[in-house]
Amino acid sequence: MNVRAIFIDMDGTLLKASNSISRRNMEAIYKLNNQGVKIFLATGRHYEVTTPYHKEIGLRTPMICLNGAAIHDAETGRVMQMKTVQLNEERFHQLTAESPCNVLIHTANGLYCKQTNEEIDYWTKVGKIPPRYIGDLRQANYQDVLKYSVRTDAPSPQISALFKNEAEVIDWNDGFELLAPNVSKWSAIQSLITEYKISPNEVVAIGDGPNDIEMLCHVGIGVAMGNASEKVKAAADYVTGHHENDGLAEFIERNLLKLNELYAI
Repeated sequence: MNVRAIFIDMDGTLLKASNSISRRNMEAIYKLNNQGVKIFLATGRHYEVTTPYHKEIGLRTPMICLNGAAIHDAETGRVMQMKTVQLNEERFHQLTAESPCNVLIHTANGLYCKQTNEEIDYWTKVGKIPPRYIGDLRQANYQDVLKYSVRTDAPSPQISALFKNEAEVIDWNDGFELLAPNVSKWSAIQSLITEYKISPNEVVAIGDGPNDIEMLCHVGIGVAMGNASEKVKAAADYVTGHHENDGLAEFIERNLLKLNELYAI
């Protein structure tokens, strides 16, 4: 297999728990890039907290953000593609406003949330843009929603299932996320590889979360991190090491660099 592109998840894959990129991961990416492989980030994060890492690596490829709801140009940050989700807002807020959960609403114009937390404080520090609104979201004036995130601190499939006729649902151990129907990292990858004239069979994707499953299933080589759940690992072709042990670099070093060297001969 000739690998022409790799799509890399960020949290739990590229990044350590400290939100840093290890030297080994960085060096492996540099070597792969020098062999002509296109490197893309594909993340659930919004643009402002993706681009600092994208620049740190020195990438010039578009960024897949918010689980595929937005694709941003690397040079300008311009939105190349945006998929908004339409919910019955009154019903959504009836289900979430009085519940002991946090709600994050990512829009084309910024973040709206029920309450702040350590993660949002980190986003503000890195992205240098605070939430546009914090409080009772029934009183917020927002539009062009790209992703709803409901944090319940526990799996909540019985609640998320109520939205499956309106949205693409991603269930997490601490809640769920809602996107426009048929939107995923994979749908965004399809758009980009079509533009670059790359076959899915020439693509590698690597990640650790339920939002990565679809892309792992559809590319030429799907790679799950060692810290991924058993469901994510079952969807992958390979399982590499834990993100705290440079599992991304481990896979690149053992497989992709050697594989592409063979094709370069």
